Amino acid sequence: MSVADDGTETARSLTEWLGQLAFADLPEGDAAARIADSVQRWAQWQGWRVYRRAPSVFPLPPPLRGNSVIDVACARPDGPPLAVEIDRTDRRRTVDKLLAEAAAGRVAIWVRWGTGPFPPPPLPVHLVVREASRRSGRWHTVSAAPPAPRHSGAVGSGDSVHAEELPWEL
Repeated sequence: MSVADDGTETARSLTEWLGQLAFADLPEGDAAARIADSVQRWAQWQGWRVYRRAPSVFPLPPPLRGNSVIDVACARPDGPPLAVEIDRTDRRRTVDKLLAEAAAGRVAIWVRWGTGPFPPPPLPVHLVVREASRRSGRWHTVSAAPPAPRHSGAVGSGDSVHAEELPWEL
């Protein structure tokens, strides 16, 4: 990504990467960790330095002292740093943190996962979505591709429908 990257292409690249992430039967914490691991691998594949739980510019809420942390931060030699937050829920504090990161010159990306809906955050925060569903308290990724249609009368299917041969001459 170039210095002129406003985050749109970076978010698109991460969306494609996470679209290939699959998991099944994971508790919520493990699903979130699997997504964070995948974000880290994506950034390393790009050749960037990756920091998990990196210090944020955003302060902790009172009575706590100090600053919050970013789930995944990336230093890029060819562009501004990235600040990536990973959440299943829609938290105003996450939006505020990412807006503060963007104001500090970082590309802010919010990875939302779960069942949605996923309302877009205010710009310049970029949204990346990884859909997942929950069954019996466990999380599973949702395939972006619809299932193949069911065909009737397939050869060898045992159906009594037979293909009709067309004449050679028209």
